[in-house]
Amino acid sequence: MTGKTHTIGEVSISPGALEAIWQRQATEEAITAAKSMIGSSIPSGTPIGRLSNIEWGWIVASILFGWISTRARQATSDGLDTEQTIRRISLDPNPWDAGAVEAILPDLADALPDFDWSRPVTDWPRATMTEFLLKALRLVHRAREARDHRGRGITRNATASAIAREANAAAGGPLMTPGELNDEIGF
Repeated sequence: MTGKTHTIGEVSISPGALEAIWQRQATEEAITAAKSMIGSSIPSGTPIGRLSNIEWGWIVASILFGWISTRARQATSDGLDTEQTIRRISLDPNPWDAGAVEAILPDLADALPDFDWSRPVTDWPRATMTEFLLKALRLVHRAREARDHRGRGITRNATASAIAREANAAAGGPLMTPGELNDEIGF
């Protein structure tokens, strides 16, 4: 017998297949996090139609935290950029791009003051369509640049409780995390 080792049955996973695995894990973690709200912060058996905006905020925040934590774990284990890993999502249209497009809509109307918005798109001449698309493209490009290079990303240096407080406030609730609502009031 020689000292040479032989590799038998080495498995290689394509980048696309690996990405799909991480997406599934992130989704599973998001669902688990949402389910953990039931029975802890939201009474078990509460009909979905009776959830308050604050309770919905807790569910949504737990989903986001679960999904983002898995994607951040992926970035760390694969040596990838955390921001880009979290933003990479297999949806079409991509929510990051849809948000940038929605942000420019008021500016698009202002940027084309002489535009006849009452005409159906199918009646626009080629030059009008070209002008519209070029203006929209410039505005979207500017919005995406601002989004991607604002100096503060998703994975900013904030604690989970600080982010939860912001999510609660955005949903119209108090600047508290669900767990703090169970704290005893000391007199």
